[in-house]
Amino acid sequence: MLPPLLVGMTVITGLVDAFSYLILGHVFVANMTGNVVFLGFALIGVRGFSVATSLVALGAFAVGALIGGNLHWRLGSHAGRHLALATGSQLLLLAAGLALCAAVGGSVQGELRYWLVAILALAMGVQTATARGLAVPDLPTTVLTLTITGVAADARVAGGSGSRAVRRLISIGAMLAGAVVGAVLIVRGQVTAPLLVAVVLMATIVGGTRLVPLWARPRDGDAATPAASS
Repeated sequence: MLPPLLVGMTVITGLVDAFSYLILGHVFVANMTGNVVFLGFALIGVRGFSVATSLVALGAFAVGALIGGNLHWRLGSHAGRHLALATGSQLLLLAAGLALCAAVGGSVQGELRYWLVAILALAMGVQTATARGLAVPDLPTTVLTLTITGVAADARVAGGSGSRAVRRLISIGAMLAGAVVGAVLIVRGQVTAPLLVAVVLMATIVGGTRLVPLWARPRDGDAATPAASS
């Protein structure tokens, strides 16, 4: 039951990163590799990039990952409970971001932008640490560089076995779908809609965690830690 839930979380990544990049400025709340690059741009004064925004995203994400890591070390052998607590906390954070955005009618300006970046990055830090702790292969939920590399490097034409290609492609497609839906909604003027969709989807995932065995652990053959960088 874990893979479908993680695919849903990957869709959420596309939704919230579409919102953050298009509405909150040139910043991601899930893709920290991009933010490190953006920080470099900002440090030399490239227009449209902000040192403060990048640092807020990086810092909040790290705090979220710390929280997610703590849950993993406390509940790592209880997959159902681990995922339920992690996704429940993420749902609260996403709902808080949605409420803030809706309160200003989607007109995000000034300090509110930093608050939204912090709240959403915190949520995505929890998600990334949770996916890493659950260690389901090729479903990292927030980063795809090594997933895409795996599709090509392990392909039969490259001499590999071609194993897990379908799962990897599903993960890529899930994030793409989330980004497309988020961008379409924003372009059509529905600024808060991507966050609303993310909240509804996360609520569904939280409900789905009840179907994950309480004491389940990844099988030994599946215990490889997903990529934690993009």
